[in-house]
Amino acid sequence: MLDEQTETKPDYRYEDGDEERFSHYVPREKLMAAMVDGVPVKALCGKMWVPSRDPERFPICPACKEIFAKMKK
Repeated sequence: MLDEQTETKPDYRYEDGDEERFSHYVPREKLMAAMVDGVPVKALCGKMWVPSRDPERFPICPACKEIFAKMKK
């Protein structure tokens, strides 16, 4: 009889391009300027992009969420 363990933690590993499937944390004032002027912003996780999507439609980036939680302490 094999003893199988079930992983209960979500697997947050992601590959190149998967960061497009997440909402990212950026400073609010930089986000507004990026959306108005089309200037790229840098998320807490290091992703650079020009925001153009509704962030409410996507889950929060696990790396950004972890960094943000550490900043609050």
